[in-house]
Amino acid sequence: MDTNALRLVEGPPPLTHYLRLRRDSGLTPVRADQGAAAITGSWSACHVVDAGGVPVAMGRVIGDGGWYFHVVDMATDPGHQRQGLGRRVVEWLIADVRARAPEGAYLSLIGDPPGQRLYRSLGLDDVAPSLGMAMVLGADD
Repeated sequence: MDTNALRLVEGPPPLTHYLRLRRDSGLTPVRADQGAAAITGSWSACHVVDAGGVPVAMGRVIGDGGWYFHVVDMATDPGHQRQGLGRRVVEWLIADVRARAPEGAYLSLIGDPPGQRLYRSLGLDDVAPSLGMAMVLGADD
């Protein structure tokens, strides 16, 4: 694959591609209404397109605009993994937060094992002894 044909685009990918990238990269699939809200609720986002304009990688930042910013939806199409696209996306997101957020902003993410080495190489540190926690809300709560 010619990585020179790949272009980083500011903003999230279109909804159909957002949903596809989440699913195909192994992230938890979400419904269209959840994806639409996620896209519009982004503080920052970017994606990478191939020569045909098809999104092949993405990432977003959600945050309060004051001090807390969280990287989410890091996803790369399996056919384009191991080409440095995740690094390009995270570097762009970090640079955007640095440029627009107030000094002293706190940037976090939950790093799944495949991405942990990348995130550490970009200056993110483990938060031990803290531990990430989550809850999926459903109709049976």
